[in-house]
Amino acid sequence: MKREEALKLLRQYVKAPNMINHCLASEAVMRALARKLGRDEDKWGLAGLLHDLDVESVNGDMTIHGKETARILKEKDIDPEIIDAIRMHNETSSGEIRSKEFQYALAAGETITGMIVATTLVYPDKKLASVKPKSVIKRMKEKKFAASVRRENIMECEKIGIPLPEFVEICLEAMREISDEIGL
Repeated sequence: MKREEALKLLRQYVKAPNMINHCLASEAVMRALARKLGRDEDKWGLAGLLHDLDVESVNGDMTIHGKETARILKEKDIDPEIIDAIRMHNETSSGEIRSKEFQYALAAGETITGMIVATTLVYPDKKLASVKPKSVIKRMKEKKFAASVRRENIMECEKIGIPLPEFVEICLEAMREISDEIGL
């Protein structure tokens, strides 16, 4: 599936602008991680873009989130590895434990976008350009800050061989590259 078709599919299922921005940020992050690890950027980017396709249709129910996306994408003949990574980004509904690089990358990559956005929004100018990686890491240590962001998912970056400081830097830079598109 080409990016344009994937973007159309995303907009068919996801209406909330913040969720669309999250998916765009996740796509950018996944492309950057693929570049860093020597993986297929288009494949990883599609996983980031489409990972939350069903979040609105399941009303955010984490016990089923991901299953509907997997069904939709199977019907679209999407690469099974993309479907697997998407299904596994939410271990609650999959009932399985992540074990593959692609799964860890998507779980960590899509989750860090929330922490980066939350950190950005406490800056006076609310711009990604102002955010420093060390600020994101500092905020991660504050349990009440962006409390819904699962820090353990972000820490899976180490399972793909990228230490947290470098991971945050890569992801922050990827999001900066699309800052105008996501309004930050």
